[in-house]
Order: sequence, then C-alpha cells, then structure tokens
Amino acid sequence: MRVEEHPILGKLQKAPAVEIEVDGQVIQARAGEPIAAALLAAGKHIFRYTRKHHQPRGVFCAIGQCTDCMMIVDGVPNVRTCVTPVKPGMKIQTQHGLGKLRSTSVDKD
Repeated sequence: MRVEEHPILGKLQKAPAVEIEVDGQVIQARAGEPIAAALLAAGKHIFRYTRKHHQPRGVFCAIGQCTDCMMIVDGVPNVRTCVTPVKPGMKIQTQHGLGKLRSTSVDKD
C-alpha cells in the first residue's frame, strides 16, 4: 500500500519506480513519495533511536511537526522523512541519537 495523496506534498500518483538504499539494503520506492511512505511500504518501522534512552521511533505525526521520523539522508542527519520526497539513488540510514554529519575533506591552497 502506498500514499497516493499527501496533505503537504500533494498528489503522488503514477510516479516512476526508483531504487533507494536504506541501511545498505536496496528497496523500491516511487519518485516523489515521502521517504517515510517508501520505508513503511518496505516493512521498515524504526527510523531512529532516541539519544538518552535509545528507544525506537518511527512515524508519529506524518506532517513534519514532530521529530520521530528523522533519519540520515545522503549524509545529512535530522531529515524529517515524512515530508522529504524520494529521489533516485538516495542513501538513507537509521539515526542514533542526534546523528552526525558525514565528514568531508576540504582542499586547502
């Protein structure tokens, strides 16, 4: 079952199938659907673990107002997956605590 209409992102019908990587596993998604919808359709319900007590969190409000669905997307932590559209080739990771930015090297002249 897929989300075909989202209160913020609008209609998502007839979107092309794309592949995204979630914790090293490739799953099928639809371009433009919320990341959270693709994850739920693939059977993933835990998106992050809390910082202090390491408790699992998933979708709660599904409209971008809470922080339960935050994950690391393409190296960027704290992305609200319920309102972030899927793009082909995204790399998504379960977030533990506050998440960390992927380190990048900077060339110095």
